[in-house]
Amino acid sequence: MGTVRELNEHAFDEIERAHPNGLSAAQVVEIFTSRGIKMSEATFRKYVQLRLLPRSRRVGRKGKHQGSMGLYPATTVRRVFAIKQMMAESYTIDEIQSSFLRFKDEIEALERGLKDLFLGFERELKTPEFDASRKKSIARELDDAKKISNDLMGRIEGLERQLISPLERAARARAFSSGASGGAGDLL
Repeated sequence: MGTVRELNEHAFDEIERAHPNGLSAAQVVEIFTSRGIKMSEATFRKYVQLRLLPRSRRVGRKGKHQGSMGLYPATTVRRVFAIKQMMAESYTIDEIQSSFLRFKDEIEALERGLKDLFLGFERELKTPEFDASRKKSIARELDDAKKISNDLMGRIEGLERQLISPLERAARARAFSSGASGGAGDLL
């Protein structure tokens, strides 16, 4: 059986790289349950309902009459882990909603939006309408814009950290620390 320690920064990065287009609720739940951490789809849905997690985006499935499925950003795994850690630290849902995650949805939405925008620009750049010299020039500008975007996101995340009170910062650091004590049984 897995432990909480298996979900650390490295594990989160791997999950996010492996699922750049997102994860279904069942996949998120499986990530936790496969490590012995109690999690159910009902709890997951409740977190979404309480706006602790972002809503899914609907993605069509290939094949006739397959319908669509909801995908959540891969960063949702980090969020669920943080929520569980905070609850283990005796924070209430109201405290989590009002303090720790108050800017997270907007920041993550901005990050996703920029990523989607850059992917769209890259797709357009691959079309045959552009001659080679123009493609090079636009590609350089696109790379510069990505660097500026990364800097902007870093600054925004830094502002968010500064706006959280010292007490909340300390509690958040405990909740996000990869060396969390105890096993999965300590989580709610």
